[in-house]
Amino acid sequence: QVQLVESGGGLVQAGGSLRLSCVASGRTFSTYSMGWFRQAPGKEREFVAAVDSTGYRKDHADAVKGRFSISRDSTKNTIYLQMNSLKPEDTAVYFCAARRRSYPLGTMSTSYDVWGQGTQVTVSS
Repeated sequence: QVQLVESGGGLVQAGGSLRLSCVASGRTFSTYSMGWFRQAPGKEREFVAAVDSTGYRKDHADAVKGRFSISRDSTKNTIYLQMNSLKPEDTAVYFCAARRRSYPLGTMSTSYDVWGQGTQVTVSS
């Protein structure tokens, strides 16, 4: 079973950048597709980005396209979310998730099997 631990959240001013990391434990990490989701207070969890097991196929939500980028380093059992040009509306708890199916990429939270505990991202105006 894969276990996930996120890090890298924090407080940043609008226009700034952060890089989130998610370290996975478990020998089957390389076969999982991975995703990032976020949840703001009073809102439902929403899809941010996903990457397949190879690291080549990716998908990003329209709200973050051109600003955020997902990547994975299988040698480190880690995925990343590089977040640039941050906006106050990006403020949320960000969750890393793992999905046993490599492809197609999942954009719904219900299609993921394992979740991390989340890391808070706060963007001030």
